[in-house]
Formats: sequence, C-alpha cells, structure tokens
Amino acid sequence: MANPKATSADIRGQHPLWDRRNASGRRAMLTAILAQVSHAALQGETLEAVLQAIVDCVGHRLPVTIASIILLNDEGTHFVQEVWSGRIDLALPDALPWPVTVGAAGRCVRSGEAQLIVDVKSDPDYVPGNGEVCSEYIVPIRHRGRLHGVLNLESTRSDFFVPDVRTVFDAIANQVAGAIHLARVVRELENANRKLEQLSMSDGLTGIANRRCFDRSLEQEWQRHLREQRPLALLLVDADCFKALNDASGHLHGDECLRELARLCTAAIRDGADLVARYGGEEFALLLPHCDGEEAVRIAENLRRQVEARALAHPASPVAPHITVSIGFSVLRPRESVSAEALIADADRALYCAKQLGRNRVECSTTLPD
Repeated sequence: MANPKATSADIRGQHPLWDRRNASGRRAMLTAILAQVSHAALQGETLEAVLQAIVDCVGHRLPVTIASIILLNDEGTHFVQEVWSGRIDLALPDALPWPVTVGAAGRCVRSGEAQLIVDVKSDPDYVPGNGEVCSEYIVPIRHRGRLHGVLNLESTRSDFFVPDVRTVFDAIANQVAGAIHLARVVRELENANRKLEQLSMSDGLTGIANRRCFDRSLEQEWQRHLREQRPLALLLVDADCFKALNDASGHLHGDECLRELARLCTAAIRDGADLVARYGGEEFALLLPHCDGEEAVRIAENLRRQVEARALAHPASPVAPHITVSIGFSVLRPRESVSAEALIADADRALYCAKQLGRNRVECSTTLPD
C-alpha cells in the first residue's frame, strides 16, 4: 500500500522545487543541498541520527522518491542496517541482514563502482522495491579503501540522474563515509577510554580493584547508605608476617600468595554489590553494603578459615607453617556528622587489635550500629 504521505505528483515524478528551475538554478539547489548534508554530517548525536538527517534532506528536496543508506557488516558480506526516507513504500529484497550477492546494491558492493540504472525493469539484478520506481543510482560509501555500505537513490523519473546530479550524490556518499568513519573513531576512542578507566581502577598484580577504586566506591556507598540509613561493613584483611615471607621465600612466591589471597577474598563476598580491593601491600579491603555485624563476622571467619585451609607455605611465620590472616571489621550506619573515614579508622583499630592478640583471628570494632 502506498505511503500516506505520497501524492499523485510524487508517483508521477513531479517535483515543483526542481522542475521550475533552469540548469543554473538546479546547480545552485544541488550546491545548497550538499552544504546542508555537510552540516548534518556534523550535528547528530548518534550515527543513525546523522544518516537519517542526510536521507531526509535528499528525499525532501529532490525528485528522489526513495533515499536510503544501507550499511555493511565488518566483513563486507551482508547488509545489516538501513536508514531511509521516501514518499512511497519500499520493500527490501529480504529481511536484514541480506547478502551482497543479492540485488543491484549488492552488485555495487561487489564491483566497488557506482551503478546507474536508467530503466530498472531492464536491469537483471534490480529487485523491485516499489513498482513506481523507474531509475536508480547507487554509490559506494567508502573511506580510505574501506567500504561501509551504499547510498541508494530511487526515482519515479527516468531523466533525473544526469551527470551534475550524480556528481553531487558522489560527494554526499563521501560525506556519509566521513560521518561513519568519525562515528567509529569516536566509538573506538570511548571504548579505549573505558578500558583505561578500568585499568586505572585495577591492581596490576592481583587483578582486583585498587585503592583508588576502593576510595571512590567507599564514598559512593557511604552517601547511599546515609540516604537509606542502612549499615555498611568494612573488613580489613592483613597477611600475617608477610615481610618475613618475602625475606624467606622471595618476592615471586610472595606475589603468588597475594594473588591467591585476592582470589580467596573474592570468593568470600556475597554478590556483585560487594567490593574486594587491594588496600595496600599485603592488606585487602572488603566493602560490604547492607551488611550487619552478624553477617560481617560470618564472612570474616569464613575467609580466615579458607585462608588457613589453603595452607600456603610460610616457613618464617611465628603463627603457623602456612599463611594466616588477621581481620578487623567495622559496621557503621552513616550519619551526617561522621565521614566515611570513620569506617576505615574503626576497622583499622580492630585489625590492630587482632594482631596484638596473636594474629590469625577476627576482631570487630566496638562501635557497631544500634
């Protein structure tokens, strides 16, 4: 069924804005459209918005019944996305994605050359999209040798795609290619920045969160728990007598032990909302949102037992022949008058107490919430 926006003039190929101009006026109109397309290529917030603005500009201002941009996959084997504007309905040869072995658009990709079809009914590759279309011009969208897709233009007139018009459409295809390239560069840059951000928040030795990530997460969770008035727990985990381990067994063994401790700490937490971070040296921090004192004790004792059961050799420890950990924890319900540093200070005091009492034990802060 015809597009409701279509008029009998559209179907007959009449276009007053174009038809009433002489050759000079048409060239000026083409130049103005090219300038508008260049402007549109720099304005959209997304690539799809840019491409839509371009086909809308072409489709509304010229005797182009259908203007579409059909994009390829990275391998160049299939069309995977189409943005179009038109005054009559357009049927694709098949549901996307469809292979470049199909249709005149596929032939454009296969040959890498623009395709001018003066009479679509006589073209062996033309797949009818609408019976009113008489002619078609398809231009490769290419940037520095990479083919991104095609600019497809269809008209109900057989005399529209003259050399001056094709030259402008060739230039528009170049503008589209530049917009696609720029969008991909921006996307790749955003991905690279995300990876850099992730790296800046990770500990290089253990792969878990680093101190910077911990500090930021603590402040965010403190503010969230202040609003919700829920308890927030922090466990500080310290490998007992770790300097003696490095001195006796070497730093390579020490590093391997730290990686294993990081793995055990990660296994001890509850879900993705909890955070395990390397707090510094041989010390780890477990930040536990919505965690009360009873649950914090259970997690801490379970972790201490798991480290003990792992039996990582520590020939220089006065505590045991294997690595043990001391754990201090604090649970606070944030208040406006108290900063997040109070949680760290409480947990640190509890950790100091665990060491003073002989190590390989769990101690809690004395300031648990009501």
